[in-house]
Amino acid sequence: MLNISNQRVNEELLAKYPLKTLHALPQSDGGRRLGRWMLFFLIVGVLIMFLPWQQNINGEGTLTALTPQDRPQTIQNAIAGRIERWSVKDGDYVKKGDTLLVISDIKDEYFDPNLPLRLDEQLAAKQGSLQATDAKIKALDGQITALQTGITVKLEAARNKVRQSEYKLSADEADLAAIRKNYQIALDRLARYEKGYTNGLFSLTDLETRRLKVQEDNAKVISQENKVNVSRQELVNAKLELGTLRADFQEKLAKAQSDRSSAVSYLADINGEISKLRNKMTSVDVRRGLYVVRAPQAGYVVRPSKAGIGETIKEGEPIATLQPANPQLAVELYVRAMDVPLIQRGRTVRLQFDGWPAIQFSGWPSVSVGTFGGRVAVIDAVSSVGGKYRLLVQPIQEKGDQPWPSQLRVGSGVYGWVMLDDVPVWYELWRQLNGFPPSLKEEPKDEKGAKK
Repeated sequence: MLNISNQRVNEELLAKYPLKTLHALPQSDGGRRLGRWMLFFLIVGVLIMFLPWQQNINGEGTLTALTPQDRPQTIQNAIAGRIERWSVKDGDYVKKGDTLLVISDIKDEYFDPNLPLRLDEQLAAKQGSLQATDAKIKALDGQITALQTGITVKLEAARNKVRQSEYKLSADEADLAAIRKNYQIALDRLARYEKGYTNGLFSLTDLETRRLKVQEDNAKVISQENKVNVSRQELVNAKLELGTLRADFQEKLAKAQSDRSSAVSYLADINGEISKLRNKMTSVDVRRGLYVVRAPQAGYVVRPSKAGIGETIKEGEPIATLQPANPQLAVELYVRAMDVPLIQRGRTVRLQFDGWPAIQFSGWPSVSVGTFGGRVAVIDAVSSVGGKYRLLVQPIQEKGDQPWPSQLRVGSGVYGWVMLDDVPVWYELWRQLNGFPPSLKEEPKDEKGAKK
């Protein structure tokens, strides 16, 4: 008591009638209960720390097709043209080969509606020239053969004439030698007769007879010398004629061969032009077939990029997008580069699709609700934009799983978890707090079974 009041309490009355206020108040055991609950949660927390936790790598992505042929493709026209008619509209289902668009040509070289007929006429004319040139080549071959045969006979005749001239010259030279010998004998006799006439042995008549004989022999010598000169000239002329025949033959043969070479060259040019014409005819036929743009495969027409009639489109310009029907769906997941070495083909993946509610316990996939199963099918060898790597996940249906919804569309968003190995919960918390990557019991192996 502070004893600050003027009203004093009688201590005898207080001792006779003690206060029992504290005994009348209820006694609370809340502290003990709180302690028990805290101990219970501590024990449960410690037990939870030792529960198994399946490590995983999460990533985001979109739905796509597993094979390139099932992915959305751009339909392009192979030639430039003007739109004449649309046969489909946005969202239509088309089969392979169905007409999507009809165009007309805008290049002036293809304006002629009878262009194939004109090309056929040009081809026929070229083929006629080809036949004529081939006949000319055969005629020139015959001419060359005739020249070679004729020159053989003529050259042989000229050679015979040369040989005859040589023989005649030899005979004339022999006759000249004999005549000269006779002339020399006549001169010797004349000398003896002149000496004998001086000595009176011969008469003047005998002497004059010998002189006349010498003059006759001298005339014979001169005549024979002239014959020899004529024979020599004939031999020279025969040789010149032989050379002339050879030169004339070479000239005619060279001209015939030159004409033949020109004809062969022209024939090659015609063959080349015929090949070009046939190529152009084939190109025209193919080009006319491209006036109708057809669906490359069955699917749905999405977002035509050109509209109206009469609009001009360029060569290779996109016309519309075609989504193939019944694609084999897959998921594109993008993960960090530091997580890629821990992922191998065949790893199980849990997927959550946009629009399908799900509750995912990433460490306990068995208690997750609304997720779907998948398996890693492809791991890109190079990084994508942003330094992340792409995984292609194909659908699988494990025990208790539902098949992928049939309403899924290519391009929808997906969230996924690539499932790794089991570790204690305390280890996973410690790893997350320190920012360490997930760990594996064994070093990952590549597709061939070798360690990375």
